Amino acid sequence: MVDDGPLRAAVDIAWCVYRTRHRDIDAADGRRCLLERHLQGRREARESSGDAQELAAFGLAYLERLSDDEC
Repeated sequence: MVDDGPLRAAVDIAWCVYRTRHRDIDAADGRRCLLERHLQGRREARESSGDAQELAAFGLAYLERLSDDEC
């Protein structure tokens, strides 16, 4: 799990919203790990300011783009 406060908050927010929209997704689904890696990489590449709300929006968009084959 990520250690950074805003990054952790972004992952939690995006995952919660995603699971609310997709009730068949288990809390331990592998997409959460993919989400964490994606947002951490995005932040490290400085493609976003690091704001939790902004990162969460990027994360949610990423999750919606994932195909079932990638999970």
